[in-house]
Amino acid sequence: MKKETFNLTKLACLAMALLLVGCTSAPPAVQRVEVPVFTPCVKEVPQRPVYEFDQLAPAVTDGEIVLALARDWPHGRKYEVELEAVIAGCILPDEKAER
Repeated sequence: MKKETFNLTKLACLAMALLLVGCTSAPPAVQRVEVPVFTPCVKEVPQRPVYEFDQLAPAVTDGEIVLALARDWPHGRKYEVELEAVIAGCILPDEKAER
C-alpha cells in the first residue's frame, strides 16, 4: 500500500475555505419602518360663488356697482366662513391654542 502525503499548504487552504464558508453573513432581517405620509387635510373645497360684480358691463353706473357689491356681500361672507372652517380643520390642536 502506498502512503500519500498531504501538502500542508493545500490542507491549510482547505481549512480556511471551510472556515470562510461557515462565516457567511446571515440573511437580512425584515424590518418594518413606519414613515409618515402626507395626506391632505382638506376633504372638499367650497365652491367659489359667482359674484354679480364680476359680470357687470364696463359702462355701468356707480350706483349699479354699489348695488351689485351689496348683493354680493352675503355670498362673500358665507364663502369666507366656509374657507375658515376648512382651514381650521387643517390646523393642529396645539397650534389652535397659540392663536
